[in-house]
Amino acid sequence: MLWNIDLTLLDVGQVMRAAYAEAFEKVTGEPLVYLTSASGRTDSEMFFEFCARNYVEAEPDGDTLAEFLTTLEASFADRKGELRSKGRAMPGAAASLAAVANMPETVQTVVSGSTRANARAKLEAFGLDAHLDLSIGGYGSVNYPKSSLIQSIRLHAAGEGVRPYGENETVFVTDSASDVRAALIGGATPVAVLNGSTTEGQLRDAGVRHVLPDLGDPRAVMTAVAQAST
Repeated sequence: MLWNIDLTLLDVGQVMRAAYAEAFEKVTGEPLVYLTSASGRTDSEMFFEFCARNYVEAEPDGDTLAEFLTTLEASFADRKGELRSKGRAMPGAAASLAAVANMPETVQTVVSGSTRANARAKLEAFGLDAHLDLSIGGYGSVNYPKSSLIQSIRLHAAGEGVRPYGENETVFVTDSASDVRAALIGGATPVAVLNGSTTEGQLRDAGVRHVLPDLGDPRAVMTAVAQAST
């Protein structure tokens, strides 16, 4: 069972945008004037688009990206105290995680565009990490799209002693159309929630069959997950 974090389980966009801006200027020497959509994107992907939109040259050798991600983690860590005051857990997120944890032979983790450290900090701030095995998650710490992260998670799970899960047993809960497409490419069945700005029509056009209005009804979440994994 895979969960997207931002706008699926929680919303800390205000804090994250401030950290992006600070890290980008520290690394490139230029202000981050033009942002890009974070929906379905990893921090690695976003950095290069930041550079393109703000007319900043960045070498594709990975050194600048690594420096940005390290600086971003530091900038975000400096703002950890703001997460609860400027962010929120999505209604029903904690209850839904707890409910799915009780489903037979279910292991829960995340596929996040954030780095591992930042993803963990977000979840811990709202107590949403208790039912998640974050050691086998997929994170934006590496320069791969989410579809590749999804494909690799089953290998990581097997390496950690968790039994391999087939494609029809892997479910990805998200709020974005791009994540739906990533799930289908990566070999997972998407379940969508209408927490973000993406409409139900856009999500269904992307290929999702199971759409929930939110996470407010844990029983409905469990039903959707069960249907998606059969």
